[in-house]
Amino acid sequence: QVQLVESGGGEVQPGGSLRLSCVASRLSFSNYRISWYRQAPGKERELVATITTSGSTNYADLVKGRFTISRDNFKKTVYLQMGSLKPEDTAVYYCNAEWLTLDYWGQGTQVTVSS
Repeated sequence: QVQLVESGGGEVQPGGSLRLSCVASRLSFSNYRISWYRQAPGKERELVATITTSGSTNYADLVKGRFTISRDNFKKTVYLQMGSLKPEDTAVYYCNAEWLTLDYWGQGTQVTVSS
């Protein structure tokens, strides 16, 4: 079945950087719009960034200028480069792949920003 596997999370100090990866399998990756979402404890899941099939990107205002989403269709991988991290960026980060009526989620990777 289709799988999205996130990795790259961890604990980092404020101001630090992390790069998340999401590797897809068993889907026509280049057809899918890919997004990163995050969910902090006690809060709703929120959209962080999206990259379309053509490579256009969109970011939530809270991360604009600090995060960069990119994709490698050959490797079936999407990345989220996160910089200038803040404690409020602490959350579980999820990868989402969407195409027509198809919608898949990864299991999430924890990012903790703490001194």
